[in-house]
Amino acid sequence: MLEHLAAKGNAKTLALHPVTKKTLKRWLRDQPKPTKQWVQSAGFAGEPGKVLLVPGADGAAHLALVGTGKGLWSWAAIPNRLPVGRYRIDAELDATQAQTAALGWALGCYEFARYKKPKKTPATLVWPEGCDRGRVTRLVEGIGLARDLINTPAGDMGPSELAAAARKLARKHDARCTITVGKQLLAKNYPAIHAVGRACAQEPRLVDLRWGQAGAPKLTLVGKGVCFDTGGLDLKNPANMKLMKKDMGGAATVLGLAHAIMDAKLPVRLRVLVPAVENSVGGNAFHPLDVLQTRKGMTVEVGNTDAEGRLVLCDALAEADAENPDLIIDLATLTGAARVALGTELPALFCTDDGAAEALLSSGETERDPLWRLPLHTPYRSSLDSKVADINNISAGGYGGAITAALFLKEFVSKGRAWMHIDTMAWSLTDKAGRPQGGDAPGLRALYAMLEQRYPKTGGRRKTAKGRGQAKAKAKAKASKPKARTKAQTKKSARKS
Repeated sequence: MLEHLAAKGNAKTLALHPVTKKTLKRWLRDQPKPTKQWVQSAGFAGEPGKVLLVPGADGAAHLALVGTGKGLWSWAAIPNRLPVGRYRIDAELDATQAQTAALGWALGCYEFARYKKPKKTPATLVWPEGCDRGRVTRLVEGIGLARDLINTPAGDMGPSELAAAARKLARKHDARCTITVGKQLLAKNYPAIHAVGRACAQEPRLVDLRWGQAGAPKLTLVGKGVCFDTGGLDLKNPANMKLMKKDMGGAATVLGLAHAIMDAKLPVRLRVLVPAVENSVGGNAFHPLDVLQTRKGMTVEVGNTDAEGRLVLCDALAEADAENPDLIIDLATLTGAARVALGTELPALFCTDDGAAEALLSSGETERDPLWRLPLHTPYRSSLDSKVADINNISAGGYGGAITAALFLKEFVSKGRAWMHIDTMAWSLTDKAGRPQGGDAPGLRALYAMLEQRYPKTGGRRKTAKGRGQAKAKAKAKASKPKARTKAQTKKSARKS
């Protein structure tokens, strides 16, 4: 994707003029009559994502008009609609607009081409002036990494390959990565992860990546890494099993986000936990109504082997929680219920910290990467009660499945801990500009933007919601307090008396 963003133009670089339906009319007023006639005869009206090559006096194209609409996804449509070549933006853009143009352009160039040649060579854009190239680069690389991992078939992306991808990422950023495999999981007390993955030819494993300075705020990311989900002994039907290579989409998104965090050198002590397993059918597969031990010490009755994601996550979350991090974020392709409630393009957010949730939702709107918050409705917790264990991994009824799954995970996080759980599809069902059919990482850009603000690089102390409230109260008290009189004011008052 980044190869279609160039540092410099060349002799053949063509001017690219962004317009909207409104600005096109103003632009046309200042153009010669032949140009006006050309645009009108072509029926170009500045629609988002549309392009028009405009000839000069010699008949050769001398500029391209592009409809940019509301921004990001309009820019994503442009590189594949222009002739192959190099283009530069012929307009003044502010820093945000320049970044939007470059990011949209790069995302529009994505194509998963591991097994075949690319369909088309996109056009190349000269980096817009004022653009934060570093930020665009790390986001494009992070999203590209996540998409590539998700799109790779399970035959080439099993638990060992997913762990290898994490280790490669760790080497890139000089991070430490340890991988606990097979029976080592039992020895180190990760029994639920082992139970889910033990029937696969590739042994289950837990990836543990650490990066950052010891004194920095602790940020822990947890990603569901079920590389393929047959449903286990509660076997899925063929239609529901078909896309299950994407069931490690949470892990892939977490690795992409971790890349962006490390590349930006955000002042955090980052930890990434990825339980990498395949939920297979075999003679040693775990059974419905088995009672599993967990790292936290709680016992779980298996109401359904196809609700395996929450079982591997519960061990990872218990480990994450034990270090008392400032914030835990987990991402998982966890429930069909979230997709029924919100559709496939809008990840569901559950959060124990209102301030953190509001910050993420706000970043999602700004970045055009939205999420929607659903409640951790405590009364539904009783539907997870078990007669033989501390908790069941599925609810007794068929309603509120995304909520009850989140409530199950919440049992493995300490009370008062700032924790976000994101239930995502991690897959685009249709082809859209910048979002081709296949693996995707919705929420990654929103999360990164939120973390940039929560952990600023300036060295200034981050204020929590409580801290901000205390600061406001102090400012109000200071304003209402009578001001001390100077010596000059006291002498002046004495003379008047």
